[in-house]
Amino acid sequence: MRRTIAVLILIAGGFVGGYGYGRWYAKPQAAKSARKILYYVDAMHPWYKSDKPGIAPDCGMKLVPVYEGEQPGAAAAKSLPAGAVQVTPERQQLIGVEYGTVEYRDSAQTIRASARVTLDETRIAKVQPKLEGWISHVVVDFTGKYVSKGQPLLSIYSPEALATQQEYLLALRAQQIMHNNAMHEMGASTENLLTAARHRLELWDISDAQIETIRKTGEPLKDLTLYSPISGFVTERNAFPQQHITPDTMLYTVADLSTVWVIADVFEYEAANVHIGQSASMTLTYLPGRTFHGLVSYVLPQVDPVTRTLKVRIQLNNPGYALKPDMYGEVELHGTGRRMLTVPQTAVMNSGERQVVFIDRGNGYFEPRAVTIGQQMDGRTEILSGLATGERIVTSGNFLIDSESRMADDRNRSSAPQGAGMADDRNRSSAPQGAGHDQSHH
Repeated sequence: MRRTIAVLILIAGGFVGGYGYGRWYAKPQAAKSARKILYYVDAMHPWYKSDKPGIAPDCGMKLVPVYEGEQPGAAAAKSLPAGAVQVTPERQQLIGVEYGTVEYRDSAQTIRASARVTLDETRIAKVQPKLEGWISHVVVDFTGKYVSKGQPLLSIYSPEALATQQEYLLALRAQQIMHNNAMHEMGASTENLLTAARHRLELWDISDAQIETIRKTGEPLKDLTLYSPISGFVTERNAFPQQHITPDTMLYTVADLSTVWVIADVFEYEAANVHIGQSASMTLTYLPGRTFHGLVSYVLPQVDPVTRTLKVRIQLNNPGYALKPDMYGEVELHGTGRRMLTVPQTAVMNSGERQVVFIDRGNGYFEPRAVTIGQQMDGRTEILSGLATGERIVTSGNFLIDSESRMADDRNRSSAPQGAGMADDRNRSSAPQGAGHDQSHH
């Protein structure tokens, strides 16, 4: 009898418990499941809507439902990462928020830089005497004059050169006297003296024509002429009549301006795109419509510590001598094109340690996204990782959004339970002790 009563009591208790569970728990679940789904959205891109559940075509994320009575953007707000912040439309207008799009661009890798025309150092000649003496006559008497190769520059009186000419004439006469002499040994010695005297005259840059004049006339030249070694413009002159000169005296500097060097200042972040042999062009404001073409001939190995630029040397042909030393212009360095994912340069916030771009998540929410950047050119920055094409980003006003994001992140950290982490540490540290106490109780 007692057993029967106990069974009846258990059955009644189960019925009451089931009824209570259904009363208190089943109804809210049914009510929740009865909520009407309005549509489905992409949590990362709330502006994408769908009538059916599925996968977002742009980012591959599962679409989340938006229920009736739920505030717009609530689904996106639940999935926002740390640091995301909401900015009202009024405040966006106040701080000047502007938007752009992550998109692919076909970059021709054209680098623009300011540049200066200089002399081609391989086409400069210095004119110096190789003997001591005095200038008797100056032919080229001003700086800037154009001279041709072999044109007389000045004449020099040199006692040493005069004595060597006389030695040459004596050796020449001795050779003639000993020509029919049977003593061949003396003839050979005379020939050696003649060769040595002529060689000294040649070492002093006395031309073959002058030596031939000395031989034909039988008289030494009192004044010896120095000639221009190349064609070009006289850029320096230190030659005046009656001036005493030595082999250390620099008389003229002649520069050939048929080709010139152009030194371009390329920013160091663009230096990786510059190489020897790269085609380049130069324009000048005072010559509108005219372009000079050349090639990169050298890249200097050191960056200017003040301007943070790299010196790039370009060799240009100079028809008509239109390019003159110390002129300023603009250079374009042309590279091979390639397709790259880019954003406007103003969209990237570069703190030095990391680079951040703010993504528009819709309904006033902005997500800070860490990115890896590549090259920068034409006002845009290459994105190597962190963004996908088509994403809407902030291009202006992102500094103020960043400050609000940092403050929101700080508030979230400060409002988090301070004892949570400490409790976990205490649990981990006290686990062995608890185990020991349990064993002692047992």
